[in-house]
Amino acid sequence: MTTTHDTLIVGAGFTGIGAAIKLLRAGVDDLVIVERSDRVGGTWRDNTYPGAACDIPSLLYSFSFVRNPSWSRAYSPAAEICEHIETMVDDFDVRRRIRFGVEVNGLAFDEAAGVWTADTTAGEQFRARTVVLASGPLPDHKWPDIRGLDSYEGHKIHSARWDHDYDFSGKRVAVIGTGASAVQIVPELVKQAGFVKVFQRTPGWVLPRLDMATPAGAQNLFAKIPAVQQLARQALFWGHEVSATALVWDTPLTGLVARLGKAHLHRQVKDPWLRRQLTPDFTPGCKRMLVSSDYYPALQQDNCKLIDWPIATMSPAGIRTSDGVEHHLDCIVFATGFDVHLTGPPYPVTGIGGRSLADEWSGGAQAYKSINVHGYPNLFLMTGPNSGPGHNSLLVYVEGQLDYAVRGITTLLGENLRYLDVHADVQRRFNQRIQRRLGKTTWMSGCSSWYLTADGFNASMYPGFATQYLRQMRDFRFGDYDAVALDTHTGVDTRIRA
Repeated sequence: MTTTHDTLIVGAGFTGIGAAIKLLRAGVDDLVIVERSDRVGGTWRDNTYPGAACDIPSLLYSFSFVRNPSWSRAYSPAAEICEHIETMVDDFDVRRRIRFGVEVNGLAFDEAAGVWTADTTAGEQFRARTVVLASGPLPDHKWPDIRGLDSYEGHKIHSARWDHDYDFSGKRVAVIGTGASAVQIVPELVKQAGFVKVFQRTPGWVLPRLDMATPAGAQNLFAKIPAVQQLARQALFWGHEVSATALVWDTPLTGLVARLGKAHLHRQVKDPWLRRQLTPDFTPGCKRMLVSSDYYPALQQDNCKLIDWPIATMSPAGIRTSDGVEHHLDCIVFATGFDVHLTGPPYPVTGIGGRSLADEWSGGAQAYKSINVHGYPNLFLMTGPNSGPGHNSLLVYVEGQLDYAVRGITTLLGENLRYLDVHADVQRRFNQRIQRRLGKTTWMSGCSSWYLTADGFNASMYPGFATQYLRQMRDFRFGDYDAVALDTHTGVDTRIRA
């Protein structure tokens, strides 16, 4: 008979490992983590393209409860972030609780038992009273919808599945996309390839990346006096928090960001026509802000050219643009992002009475405080609907989610509840407020971004400051939930009131 655990955690990236550490500290020892890969790391394990690094400072893109005084740079590369996650796993004795090579392909709730069952591709099942869904918002890469994609006979590489065996020396290479990954990839490819053509659909706002090596003295000081590192982290937090007044809402400070972006462009790009090609026509913050000090210089190298004609089709030899030119290429790099699961995980999640999460979210994902969904008891979503930051570190928001999930899980286990299900009206009122607030943000100002569904519904971003988000996550209200216990003597449900 399959063992029923107290908690099942899906995913062993930053969030899944953080959830395990927090739960273990809270006394929840009977937990298991399932991870589809053969090692931890999540998106930082998968994205190994040249130049891969975080665009949030390392002191802030890390958990406050796991200190690392030895970050090598202000903005650490992906490999170092992966190493930090590996260290977390070992330092907190989490590794023995991870089942690698286990891919979930379905979750279903048994209302009578108060237990979730996770089916896997290998046919194995995992049962748990609570589930923490920590597979992240960007677990799967996305190939673009371009006509003739399969007709191309050259080499294809996606940024999230980099081919480290391919030799770019002397090759004619295209990069499709000019987002956060592309601005890191292009400068590195220009150093290696014979010629690089960058195919741009929409230029983005780019601000300089003030990266530098962390002095050994600072690392020693952080190690000896942890409070100093905490103060540095708080300074970064509040600096990013202030930027919400320019990036989340359209204010006079938004105009200042636009002027800074244009000044950065004018300082680095001398050719007026290229500057025009690279000038965005949307409000800063409406799309993800880009951070780079070497992208613009790379585009001006002799072996690089920006192409802003739309791609008409791909051909066996390369790419045909709408101006009638066929670009012959040896390799195409697709920096085209991820399949953002705005309608739930890429597998069925079945709740009370057989209800389907994908069906209920088909018109736009909704949750209570981004973490619980009515009809899916005991399920805690990490980086769920409307929890995305537009100005601060995602891990700051994740910490709030972890604390809330631990409160919910320990309440359920401590009270021996069969299930804890947020009230439908509580969830509805919460989302009405969220959507009203979103209407006043830059994300809804008219640009097209992955934050929105095809019909313009914003299920991704949180319309406020990180401090506001954290405040709501500290407030766990038992009365917001339908709490059901099973009397083991009579077998009759008992609903517990706050």
